[in-house]
Amino acid sequence: MKRKKTPWGGLLRGLLLPAFCVVVLVAFSTALNSLNSGHEAEDQRQLEEALRRGCVACYATEGVYPPNLDYLKERYGVQVDEERYTVFYSVFADNLMPDITVLVNEP
Repeated sequence: MKRKKTPWGGLLRGLLLPAFCVVVLVAFSTALNSLNSGHEAEDQRQLEEALRRGCVACYATEGVYPPNLDYLKERYGVQVDEERYTVFYSVFADNLMPDITVLVNEP
């Protein structure tokens, strides 16, 4: 038995298939962007945590918190990608934990 061809078959193939492909590509792009932003937030959190651990290590060995960020970089091996991040390091007193804020630079 032969199937009767209708104009709807060509229309469905001609419009729905490309539309479906576009929807899949948009969904994939959205998922990729979401993954990227989550990765950046995790990197920022890890940098801030590394800075705090370095401060605590300095306090444990020397009895005072690092006076500035350069001291922490030189003596405790903390590395900061200054093109990606801006670090605000504010010291109030030698025996109080410094205020550390890490911000992501806009590209």
